[in-house]
Amino acid sequence: MAAERGRPSLTERRRQETRVEIAETAAALFAERGYEATTVEDIAEAAGVSLRTFYRYCSSKEDALTPLITSGVGQLVDALAAQPADEPLIAAVERVFATPMSGRRLADPEPGRALVRLMGDVPALRSRWAAAVQEMRERLQPVLAARTGRPADSLEVRLLAGAVLDAFTAAVEQWAAGGDEPEDLLVLTRRALAFLRLDEL
Repeated sequence: MAAERGRPSLTERRRQETRVEIAETAAALFAERGYEATTVEDIAEAAGVSLRTFYRYCSSKEDALTPLITSGVGQLVDALAAQPADEPLIAAVERVFATPMSGRRLADPEPGRALVRLMGDVPALRSRWAAAVQEMRERLQPVLAARTGRPADSLEVRLLAGAVLDAFTAAVEQWAAGGDEPEDLLVLTRRALAFLRLDEL
């Protein structure tokens, strides 16, 4: 039976799950042992995969975290793309945080906060985050173009894409830097978007 239109195939979903499992394992080991002290072999063993499988999904140790680094922004882009162009931006963002994967990850926020702090401390991971943001910007531009009626490569749309990503990044960093009782990530994201008046798009 053909896969539902627009839905990833079972094989692709399994591949995505494997990527996330490797990423979550790597993040846990980095937090426990430190980035430099953790090897690719450590990650593969803890994730229950062979080195060959690890390198099938990840080109390097820092690349192991890519699914976790990009998932939040990627879900934001996908949510916006799936919603009517005239729906408020914040409503689309709320849908991101209502997904099962987001709910699972935010049920215990400390691993996510530790990951964000780790990215700030390790130059290799900061570089990977910068590359991921640029990739997401390119994906976001056509989505915002549909909302504004402007060309995806126009100055205005490029500025809007940068503003959306900056707002989300600032909210995540504020959330990660919080004390024992950090503000809710969704609340911070809504505040950032509201401050920039991005809900008027």
